[in-house]
Amino acid sequence: MITFRAASPADPDAHDLIVEYFAERAAGFPGEYRPTLPAPDAFTPPDGVLLLVEHDERGLVGCGAIRRIADGPLGARFEVKHVYTRPAARGLGAGRLLIEELERRAREWGARELVLDTHHTLTAAASLYARTGFEPIEPYNDNPNATVWLRKVL
Repeated sequence: MITFRAASPADPDAHDLIVEYFAERAAGFPGEYRPTLPAPDAFTPPDGVLLLVEHDERGLVGCGAIRRIADGPLGARFEVKHVYTRPAARGLGAGRLLIEELERRAREWGARELVLDTHHTLTAAASLYARTGFEPIEPYNDNPNATVWLRKVL
């Protein structure tokens, strides 16, 4: 069974998962990967949340977050950040459940759309985002690590 726990980026479990995520991204990134650790007060409800993903048998298996950014053409816009599941937990459906939970919370806070940026080499992530309803859009930021921008209308 998958459950979610809200955490601060300063929480040791959250920090470790985000650093693990960045290390995995850097190892497979074509070129220089430039991550930025989130501030300890990032992802504070109702303008955001960082969720840790726990599996009843495997323990802590991942994380993901949303944060409110500048409104888009449809109104309130939240950005999906730091979606990660540990390799040993992939295939359990945790990523899909995490996206669904982040979307549920964004809707509760009035979001009209979710957006995210990613890199074209992350094919598993692209598949997850497509399965959960995200579609390509023009860039909404200047993230040097991104080559693909997506949104989901809520």
